[in-house]
Amino acid sequence: MAQALSYMHHDCIPPIVHRDVTSSNVLLNSQLETFVSDFGTARLLHTNSSNHTMVAGTYGYIAPELAYTFNMTEKCDVYSFGVVALETLMGKHPGEIISSLSKPTTQNMLLKDLLDSRLHLPQSQKEAKDIMLVIKIALACLSSEPEYRPSMQQVVEEFSSSKLSSFLPFQETLIHQLMT
Repeated sequence: MAQALSYMHHDCIPPIVHRDVTSSNVLLNSQLETFVSDFGTARLLHTNSSNHTMVAGTYGYIAPELAYTFNMTEKCDVYSFGVVALETLMGKHPGEIISSLSKPTTQNMLLKDLLDSRLHLPQSQKEAKDIMLVIKIALACLSSEPEYRPSMQQVVEEFSSSKLSSFLPFQETLIHQLMT
């Protein structure tokens, strides 16, 4: 999914913003390869013109700045990607978590308590690192300030390098320790 959005944002001329990145617009084939679908709201970004738009997308996935600027950028898709990444690990939409990320009660929540309780906790150090990396990237994508969100190209690079600078014990890791 990150690679598809990176391609749309950085390899297409003009860049394409999907505008409705949601879990229901991500398809998996029989080999569990990811495909981004539903380009009904996609928009080409023209560099020398206004990219103001009517709000399009699915409530709960739309970047907060669209409510007051109506300025569509690639960073809006980045925000939505962060929502989908957290939703995948939590097993439900992360609405309450997102709205309370700046609160100490959420920041001091254990990472393991964020995960879908129907799934087993990671059994290996690699699995734990992978989950921590996804959450770290998702939290960066959910920054309330668009300029602090990574580009999708940076997200792909983070996933490709798949390295956390330091490994924290999974059972003891707090959300704020993964926030950048």
